[in-house]
Amino acid sequence: MDMKKRITLELRNRSPAEVVELVVDNSRSADGEVEGLTDEFTELEFLSVVNVGLSSLVKLPSLPKLRKLELSDNNLSGSLETLAQKCPNLTYLNLSGNKIKELSTLEALQNLKSLQSLDLFNCEITSLEDYRESVFELLPQVTYLDGFDQEDNEAPDSEADDDDEDGEDRAGPTGDYGEEDDEEEDEDGSEGREDYEDEDDYADEEEDLQGAQGEKRKRDVDDEGEEDDDDEDN
Repeated sequence: MDMKKRITLELRNRSPAEVVELVVDNSRSADGEVEGLTDEFTELEFLSVVNVGLSSLVKLPSLPKLRKLELSDNNLSGSLETLAQKCPNLTYLNLSGNKIKELSTLEALQNLKSLQSLDLFNCEITSLEDYRESVFELLPQVTYLDGFDQEDNEAPDSEADDDDEDGEDRAGPTGDYGEEDDEEEDEDGSEGREDYEDEDDYADEEEDLQGAQGEKRKRDVDDEGEEDDDDEDN
């Protein structure tokens, strides 16, 4: 599917201005250029254009709110100056698996003042001597290169942070559930005690009934004895 048609499908009856995230991975760019994206995507913050055959970014529209851009597994070897012009607020850029060979190609990224994370995995540039030191020196605003900072500390996982926040959000209700369980247990205990009391009352009634029946039988026996004595006297 070509890139332009894929973008139309991804809109899902929304206007471009309503789209915050857009993924068109594995679609096709007929001439190696960005197709179907326009200046109307004013609210776009995340764009993933992985493995679409891009060789140029010249036709990339102005995306002032774009923060994260995935461009891995394309054929890009230059035209990175377009990013600073069209996406000035980028904080994350993934260029892994492209044809970037020279350190000078990255000079165009110096104007991305907010860029914090840059990935260049599987690009020829990574085989250069002192590659990491050179990139950090060229782009001092970058904190993480290929997932690690200058001290080899791994970049934080944003998804894990989201999970932690979700866990905190769930913590409150969990505590409430515990209190409800305690209340249910208390209610169950109370019902159990009432059952026991009912059984005790039933046992007392049984004893009273048995006692009354015993007294009745005793009176009947005495009455029969008296009748027998009267018969003998007669």
